[in-house]
Amino acid sequence: MSRITPARAVASRLPGNFSLRPLQSRWHLAHVALLSAVAAHSMAADADPRWPIQLTPMIVTGVAQQSPLTVVTDTKIPRQPMPASDGADYLKTIPGFSAVRNGGVNGDPVFRGMFGSRLKLLSNGGEMLGACPNRMDSPSSYISPDTFDKLTVIKGPQTVLWGPGASAATVLFEREPEQFTEPDYRLNASLLTGSSGRFDRNLDAAVGSAQGYARLMANSSQADDYADGNGDTVPSRYDKWNTDVALGWMPDADTLLELTAGRGDGFARYAGRGMDGSQFQRESLGLRLEKTSIGETFYGLEAQVYYNYADHVMDNYSLRDFVPTMMMTQPTLSRVDRRTLGGRLVGTWQWSDVEVKAGMDAQRSEHRKVMNPTGAVNQMVVAAGSDALPWVPDAVLHSYGLFGELTWQLSERNKVISGLRLDLHEATDERAFFNSHHPTLKNMMGMPVSQDWTNPSAGDTRRDTLYSGFMRYEKELSGMPVTGYAGLGHAERFPDYWELFVSNPGPVGTVQPFDSVRPEKTTQLDIGLQYADGPLQAWISAYAGLVEDYILFSYVPGVMPGMLRAEVSNIDAAIAGGEMGASYRFNRSWKGDASLAYAWGENRSDDRAMPQIPPLEGRLGLTYERENWSTSGLWRVVASQRRVAENQGTVVGKDFGESAGFGVLAVNGAYRFDRHFKLSAGVDNLLDKAYSEHLNLAGSAGFSDYGLEPTRRVNEPGRIYWARVDMSF
Repeated sequence: MSRITPARAVASRLPGNFSLRPLQSRWHLAHVALLSAVAAHSMAADADPRWPIQLTPMIVTGVAQQSPLTVVTDTKIPRQPMPASDGADYLKTIPGFSAVRNGGVNGDPVFRGMFGSRLKLLSNGGEMLGACPNRMDSPSSYISPDTFDKLTVIKGPQTVLWGPGASAATVLFEREPEQFTEPDYRLNASLLTGSSGRFDRNLDAAVGSAQGYARLMANSSQADDYADGNGDTVPSRYDKWNTDVALGWMPDADTLLELTAGRGDGFARYAGRGMDGSQFQRESLGLRLEKTSIGETFYGLEAQVYYNYADHVMDNYSLRDFVPTMMMTQPTLSRVDRRTLGGRLVGTWQWSDVEVKAGMDAQRSEHRKVMNPTGAVNQMVVAAGSDALPWVPDAVLHSYGLFGELTWQLSERNKVISGLRLDLHEATDERAFFNSHHPTLKNMMGMPVSQDWTNPSAGDTRRDTLYSGFMRYEKELSGMPVTGYAGLGHAERFPDYWELFVSNPGPVGTVQPFDSVRPEKTTQLDIGLQYADGPLQAWISAYAGLVEDYILFSYVPGVMPGMLRAEVSNIDAAIAGGEMGASYRFNRSWKGDASLAYAWGENRSDDRAMPQIPPLEGRLGLTYERENWSTSGLWRVVASQRRVAENQGTVVGKDFGESAGFGVLAVNGAYRFDRHFKLSAGVDNLLDKAYSEHLNLAGSAGFSDYGLEPTRRVNEPGRIYWARVDMSF
C-alpha cells in the first residue's frame, strides 16, 4: 500500500508563495461538496471531452456521500436554505439529517431518527457538551460552521476512532493546519444580511511562515423574531458570537504542535419553551501534536488534550414579557454549567497493504447547577443575578477507552476495514435532593413540598464496561464504475447525563433512572453502492439494525395537576432506512441532482412505532452555471408522518400527533467579480408557505423542576430574502 505524502510535506516543495491550505479548503473541497458533484464525478467529467473543466460551486443546496458511509463538505461555501448560524442547521443540508427545532437557532440534530449522544459531535477533535437539562444549549449550538474548514460525517457504527457510543453517526467539524512556505498572510471574510434582521459577520485570518502560524476566527450572528407563512410572529430572536485563535509551530514538514483557545456567548429567544436562553457562555482550550514519517512501520503519532466549559443561564423574563403560568408563577432564573476535560493518543502503523490506527482516549465531565430558588429568594436572585446563590454539583461522568482500527488492502479492488474498542464508564450521583428541592422549601406553586425528595443514591457510583466494533468490506467492480460495500457494526452506549440525571423521578420509592437504566446496544448492517461515470453519479446507502435496551422517554402525569414528568426506561427496537442520491450533468452549464432519505423505527417491546422518527424527505435541484456566475433552484418535499408514539420521545421533544407533509421552493444566484469578491443571494420558501417540521419542539419539552407547558407545533419561517458577500485575500 502506497503511503500518502503529508500535506505539510507537499506544501514544503511548492514554489513561490503558493498556499496549499486555502486551495484545499476553498477549491478542492468545494468540488466535493456541491450537489453530489464529488471527487469521483469531477474526475470523470474532466475526462469527458464534452466538458473539459468543472466549475467551482458557488452555492451548495445539497451534499452527497462521496465514499462508503462518508460525507465530506467545505463548511465555508454559502448554502441554501439560508447559510446556517449553527451546527444543526448546517447538518440539515445532508440527506438523513433533521433537527428538533426551537425556533430561530440552536436546534438539536437528529440522524436517521437517532438523537443526543447517539451522535458523536466533535469540534476540532474535542467534545463540547451542553449544560442545560432541557438541551436549550445543545452541543451543536456552540458550533459556528463558518469558523471551520471541513465537515465529515461517518454514518452508523462504522468507526471506533472518535470515542464511545456513536451508534448513529460520527460528526467532525475540523480546522486544518495553515500552510505557508514563506512569510505570508491570508484573509477570508463574509457579510450576510437577510429578512427579520438577520446579520452575520465572519472573519478568518492567518499569518505565518513555513515554521508556524497564527490564526484568528471571529464571527457574530443575530436575527429578530421571524414571521411564518401566515404572517404570525414566532419568538426566535437571537444574538451570538464566537472568537477562536490558533497558534501553530512546525519545526519541520512532518511535525505540528498547535495551541487553540476560544470564547463565545449569546442569547436566544425560544418558541414554545417555558424559558429562554439568556446566556450561552463558552470557553475552550486545546493542544494537539501531530508527527508523521517517524519510521518505516511506525508511521505517525497524534496526541490531543482539550478543555471545554459551558455556563448557561435560562429565565422567563429578560427576553419576553413575563406571563405567569401554573408551573412558573413568578419571574424565574436558572443557571447550570458543565466542564469537560478530555484527550486522546493515536499511533499509526503501516505495512505494504495494511494500516493500523490504535490508541486510547479519556474524558471527564462535571455538571453543576445553582439551586432553583423560590419565594423571596427567587426575587432576590432575579434582581441581583444568579451569582447570589452557590453552585451545587449534581453529576460527574468519566470514560476511558482503548481502540484499534485496521485497513487491509486485499487487492487492487478489495478492501477490509475493521475496528474494536473497549470502554470503562463511571457516573457518580452528586444530588442530595431530587431536582434541587429541599424538604424545607416550597415548590413553584407556593405550597410546602410534602414528598420526601431525599436522593437515596446520593454519592453512589455506577460502572459499566462496554464493547464496540465493526467490520466492513469494500469492493470496486471490474468493468463497471461501481464501488459496493457492506459493514456490520455493534456499538454499546452508556446512558448520558440527560438520561441518568435529568428526568423528574417523583418522590422516593419510585424507580430511579440512575439505578435502573441499562446501557444501549445497537447492532446494525450498512450496505451501499457508489456509481460514477462521465456525467452521472449515483449513490445509495441503506441500513437495518436491532437496538437492545433502547433508552426511551415516556411522559406521564406529575406530582401536581397539569404537570408532566418523564420516565426513562429500556425497550427493544428495530430500525431501518437509508439515503440515496444522483447527480447528472446535462451539458457544461446545466446539471441536476436529487436525493431521498427515509427512516423507520419499531418499538418491539410494546409493538408500536418509535417516537421522533422523521418522515420521508426528498430534494430536487437544478443548477445553471457559467465561468463567473450561477443560478439554481431547490425543491424540498417532506411527506406526512403517520407513524407516531404519542407521549413518548426524547429529552427535548415528544410525539404529540401526526404531522402533515409539505413542499418548499428556494432559488438563488451568485456572481464572482474576481478572485477576491463573490456575491450570492437567494429566496427561501419562495411561495411563503405556512408549514412546520415533524420533529418540532413539544411545548417547553424537557422536564426541569417546572415540568411541561402545553404542547404546540412551531411554524417555520415564511418567505426569506438573503444576500452574502464573500471576500478573500
